[in-house]
Amino acid sequence: MPAFTLFGQISAISLLVAIPAALHTQTATAASQSSDSSMVGAAPANAAVDVSAQAPASARIEEQEGDLLMVHQRYQAALAAYSKVEQSSTSLWNKMGIAHQMMFDPKGAIHCYKEALKIDPGNAHALNNLATLDDARRDFIAAERLYRQALKINPGSARTLRNLGTNLTMQHRYSESAEAYAQALALDSHILDQNSGPTAEDRVSIKDRGEESYLSARTCARAGLSDCAIAQLRKAFDEGSVTKKQVDNDKDFIALRGTPEFERLLAGQE
Repeated sequence: MPAFTLFGQISAISLLVAIPAALHTQTATAASQSSDSSMVGAAPANAAVDVSAQAPASARIEEQEGDLLMVHQRYQAALAAYSKVEQSSTSLWNKMGIAHQMMFDPKGAIHCYKEALKIDPGNAHALNNLATLDDARRDFIAAERLYRQALKINPGSARTLRNLGTNLTMQHRYSESAEAYAQALALDSHILDQNSGPTAEDRVSIKDRGEESYLSARTCARAGLSDCAIAQLRKAFDEGSVTKKQVDNDKDFIALRGTPEFERLLAGQE
């Protein structure tokens, strides 16, 4: 799965919706699923009814075909399959938006996400996805507004909280960013090392990405997540945003001192 940066570079970082994992789940359970109105998890309780639930079997098959093509990163073919579905739905528009976004077509993606929101103005996933496009344009205030709107609807979304944390890092609001990351980690202890699908992190400059990695390392350490803390700290070192002396003086890493992996990491910075 390609992931994007603001400058068009390819990175190993993932964008908001965990496309392969979510679609894999959706495809695997498609036979028993008929009303999911989003790419990630179930629709919020106040979401409009997904009209695909009443769609004929042929339409569901065409949509499932598109889902499978998305899993295999064949986005243009997936769009062609989705276009054959006669009854549009929030879920369908959202997936079409993702396909456009993965093909570096923000205009098409914005159109699709807005169409999804016309059907269901309270769809947290479409709001979250739309926010990542604002991040890509470096309109961080607009993106933050959408992330917070999505979280009012679905406060239990670790991925949206992660994206909000990254967004706040880009605004250099580090204490608020740390709080958002802490909330995300409380919901999903592995959220910071998920690398499937494009994420808001892809829009961060090298300097901001390094600061984000170090902030994430400190947040993980405070939460007692040693593996997460070390992984994020290694990224921070690789990105040149932190020194061994800085880590030695940081009280957040006291619990890690003396552990073999942490000591090896620091020894490699000599």
